[in-house]
Amino acid sequence: MAVAGVYRRALPSPPAIEFASPDGKQLFAEALQTGNVAGFFKLISYFQTQSEPAYCGLASLSMVLNALAIDPGRKWKGPWRWFDESMLDCCEPLEKIKAEGTTFGKVICLAQCAGAKVEAFRIDQSTINDFRNHVIKCTNSEDCHLITSYHRKIFKQTGSGHFSPIGAYHAGSDMVLILDVARFKYPPHWVPLSLLWQAMDTIDEVTGYHRGYMLISRSQEAPSLLYTLNCRQESWLSAAKYFIDDVPLLLKSEDLKTVRQVLSLLFQHLPANAGDFITWIAEVRRREEDGSNLSEEEKGRLAIKERVLQEVRGTKLFKFVTEWLFSLSSCCRNEPSVCHKDSLPEIGASVYYQGVELLNSRDGANQEFCCRVTSIKCLRATEDLPMTLVSGKVVSGGREQLLDVLVPVSLANSSSSGSGLCNSTRSHPTTNDLLTVLLLALPLHTWLGIKDERLLTKIQDIFSTENLPDVLQEEVLRLRQQLQFLRRCKDKEAGDCLVLPSHT
Repeated sequence: MAVAGVYRRALPSPPAIEFASPDGKQLFAEALQTGNVAGFFKLISYFQTQSEPAYCGLASLSMVLNALAIDPGRKWKGPWRWFDESMLDCCEPLEKIKAEGTTFGKVICLAQCAGAKVEAFRIDQSTINDFRNHVIKCTNSEDCHLITSYHRKIFKQTGSGHFSPIGAYHAGSDMVLILDVARFKYPPHWVPLSLLWQAMDTIDEVTGYHRGYMLISRSQEAPSLLYTLNCRQESWLSAAKYFIDDVPLLLKSEDLKTVRQVLSLLFQHLPANAGDFITWIAEVRRREEDGSNLSEEEKGRLAIKERVLQEVRGTKLFKFVTEWLFSLSSCCRNEPSVCHKDSLPEIGASVYYQGVELLNSRDGANQEFCCRVTSIKCLRATEDLPMTLVSGKVVSGGREQLLDVLVPVSLANSSSSGSGLCNSTRSHPTTNDLLTVLLLALPLHTWLGIKDERLLTKIQDIFSTENLPDVLQEEVLRLRQQLQFLRRCKDKEAGDCLVLPSHT
């Protein structure tokens, strides 16, 4: 049935005051004198309208990330790296968000995934005075921005749950400026802070939790270089629970004597599809006119990825993992949860398909597509470090697009990498690497249930991050932080994943 078009909505006033009205301008001028608009100018420079009715959370976040000048580390379109709603898909598929919207916890997850520092508070875990202090802090700074999750009904507006950033604060009237990302509906407007508090003090019917607000700033830590945890698949729930909760209990329940027995116990109890829980970050690009030539920036990123890969393969744990996997003569039949086909053509096909999905999602496309790998070439990121370029063609919606996926290559010798799993090629990221890094990322208290003191001492030495090279150590600690954060988010729609854990 056809729906009549709607051109904007009249902003209910009171309680809101339109930003562009005489009163709204006066409030802004007075706030400018007190300094409570420092963050406004950065935000307004990147103000955007949500591109879908349910994208308010994505639009608010991409606006804030760009205002903070956080580099997404991957291209948006052409040569440009830029946060767009279509790139915020690391926590759940865009099609799901488009149909159902997103939740407070998922926006926190997306912000963290994008490399930002997040401090989040639900209303039942904060006070109105705390909220006011946070508003003043962020509106007085260019380095921190505040996003609120509230219900429109309190403001007599149409709609329900909504996300938008706060752009300014007027101390005299205790009002805040909401930069409403649904600009097709309502313009930016001032509302009493106490009323916004009431609007946040509502229950999200999807999760059953209170709404709230989050402070987003630049993280002092670099984003992940090569490895990341994948929470787009439903299997991440069981995987996070297994590694954080179940593994310590398993270790307590068995009388283990060797490292091999420890690995056997852990791998044999892995949940289904646990292998999808950790992945390596592929560099995907559309084929440029200069063909396979790499920019200096791309060469630099690949060189760093290669350094991480080599350092993983130099750890004591990698040797144990490789030996255990190789000892399974029929692993690909009996241990599907930890085995992947690791030959270069299969790696290329798998990663290329993931890259196609990524770009297809980023473009907002939802039609079916088919793709095939057309070539695998060996290139050099630097004079000393080689890389692999997997090229192919994707056909979607009647259009053809050539894509490249850049794959780092390790120069690890056979003595450090072993024979590998299922006759795998050892020079590219494989199952052995992923499992090694994932196990290194487990919290140190994971192993305390081991009864044999000699084995416990050996395990603590193998799994210690203190002796890891600096780059790999930071990569592992970032994964550990991700793992603990996702574990806290495992309850329905991240009910309690509010403040990110520290490196422990």
